[in-house]
Amino acid sequence: MTAITSVRLVRDRATWLVYLQLGVFATYLYGLSAVLPLLRLDLGLTQAVAGLHGTAMAAGAVLTGLALPRLTRAIGRRAVTWTGLAGMNAGVLLVLSGGVLPVTLLGYAVAGGMASIMLYSGMAVLSDHHGPAGPAAISEANAVCVTVGVAVPFLVSLAAQSALGWRAALLATPVASVLLVLAMGRVRFPGAGPAADGAAPVAGRRFGGRFYLAGTVLFCCVAMEFCFNLWAAKLVADQTGLSPAVAATALTAFTAGMAVGRWGGARLALRVAPAALFVGALALTGAGWAVFWASGNPVVSYLGLVLSGTGVALHFPLALSRLLAASGGRPDRASAVASVFSGLAIGAGPFVLGALADGFGAQRAFLMVPVLIGLAVGGILAGGR
Repeated sequence: MTAITSVRLVRDRATWLVYLQLGVFATYLYGLSAVLPLLRLDLGLTQAVAGLHGTAMAAGAVLTGLALPRLTRAIGRRAVTWTGLAGMNAGVLLVLSGGVLPVTLLGYAVAGGMASIMLYSGMAVLSDHHGPAGPAAISEANAVCVTVGVAVPFLVSLAAQSALGWRAALLATPVASVLLVLAMGRVRFPGAGPAADGAAPVAGRRFGGRFYLAGTVLFCCVAMEFCFNLWAAKLVADQTGLSPAVAATALTAFTAGMAVGRWGGARLALRVAPAALFVGALALTGAGWAVFWASGNPVVSYLGLVLSGTGVALHFPLALSRLLAASGGRPDRASAVASVFSGLAIGAGPFVLGALADGFGAQRAFLMVPVLIGLAVGGILAGGR
């Protein structure tokens, strides 16, 4: 492995606020991901139509991503993150209360869009605030996210098998949000204020080819992660005979691997060259995918998902850090573009996989994963350090 100069990550209250906001974000992300197969059964949808919920999340993320730079300049990063949190809760409550397709699609769109501005504004804060330790802080924030996320699919599975029903599990998001506001609602970000947060002295310059190549790598990584998030439980159910309610815990195995990978990856990101670490993480994902994809045994399938999740854990933090580094000192604008890339990936990846699953079966559809891995590795090698 290639070594880099060791740097130190110092966590203050602003850092922990972003970390905990990502923890609440996890209850939304993994909650809506885990309930999708159950929602599909409730509404009697095909897999392709169910995949439109991922497309709705994407559309919301793209729209709010386009508005993010102007919104940040107007009200500042701190207000943007709290506004995003409030909107995310509104979307989750729409899904919880909705029993028809238009309402659930709207809920996924609102939650996805508002959660996106909270996520990417928080990532810009960590990148600016921690400088050379920014990639480690971003990885650690996402480690908090997936650590919380480990429990969410299990909670959905328990609720689905109880008299309360799976919708009760979605109450975790508003409850966690209220607790966060009570505990840390007064914490401010460094240099808080609309002008400080949104100003960009080089805002008129265009991003270069290296930036958009990094954005393409981010697209591949996000599409891959959401293919696992939204459809891994379906493949486990198909190949092992588990019921959809029980197979929802497959996402717990995946997120457990992500938690391990992100906590460990935060340390590795301080010591190992990002490109080498990134390619290694993609290779690990490929190995885990092969085990999961070929298995008809629940235990082996879950082990493959743990291995895949361990690799996927590093994809988003490293891809986003790579994009921010190529932005020429414009993290807010870069975060907005990252939100658009990610939104398009969330919409395209799960929808294409769902459509392929309808035509060829879930197992063949999951061949998308090694294709995305190959494209991401090619983009990393082409982009250099």
